Amino acid sequence: MSSNLPKVAWIGLGIMGSPMSENLVGAGYDVTGYTLEQDKIDRLTAAGGKGAASVAEAVREADVVITMVPASPQVEAVAYGPDGILENARPGTLLIDMSSITPRTSVDLAANAREKGIRVLDAPVSGGEAGAVEAVLSIMAGGERADFDEALPLLRALGKTIVLCGPHGSGQTVKAANQLIVAVNIQACAEAVVFLEKSGVDLAAALDVLNGGLAGSTVLTRKKDNFLKRDFAPGFRIDLHHKDMGIVTDAARGVGSALPVGAVVAQLIASSRAQGDGGLDHSALLRSVERLSGDRV
Repeated sequence: MSSNLPKVAWIGLGIMGSPMSENLVGAGYDVTGYTLEQDKIDRLTAAGGKGAASVAEAVREADVVITMVPASPQVEAVAYGPDGILENARPGTLLIDMSSITPRTSVDLAANAREKGIRVLDAPVSGGEAGAVEAVLSIMAGGERADFDEALPLLRALGKTIVLCGPHGSGQTVKAANQLIVAVNIQACAEAVVFLEKSGVDLAAALDVLNGGLAGSTVLTRKKDNFLKRDFAPGFRIDLHHKDMGIVTDAARGVGSALPVGAVVAQLIASSRAQGDGGLDHSALLRSVERLSGDRV
């Protein structure tokens, strides 16, 4: 381990957090992780990191604390309270929250952390599990330029496109827009797949040629095999996309922006979740289109 690199505490070792923290270990960082499941802590230690028994223990000696948890309530749970990050991290620590949460939660966290002398960046990501594993995530940050510049070498071990989008909360706002675009795109792809199959077209050939033209997208590239194989093992769960559509719908209402197509897709995601598909990958929106088209799923 290189002694001149900051010590990192990583809170949240899920589908995204595990490979991301392991990429930091691979880049030479001293990483101490905490999450609720012991087997995931064991995975980090097997990769060369360290485990902690609590949030407080993980962050106490850290220069940088990174959180990657599901939603605003979990960020608040690990940040606040006597055993939380703000009470146990040293003044001067940089807290990078990479979760996808409401912009307001990020703004409030930065304000509360400032009172403790802790600096905050909101830095949610896009790219899913594959992007996390391959360290090619898109990282959209909100916060102070000096803090972003300090974090940049570390973030380069996790992602490829890394941009400061504005003040605190801006990263979350851009992530909300990202999730809107991804949801609408997946829904359109799912509808096209069912249309093509019912028309008797060679689906694999059709998706290849579509992806080579203006209809091509990162979504189609990443999810094409999910559609073809009906493989919906979660890279990004419908449950989480449902949460994100709530964030973008609420934020858009707050600024007076209409989301007519987004609102429909948000309802389709909610319906898919109600049908029991919440734990599946968001490409499983295909199943909802099949149901609507009269197919047995």
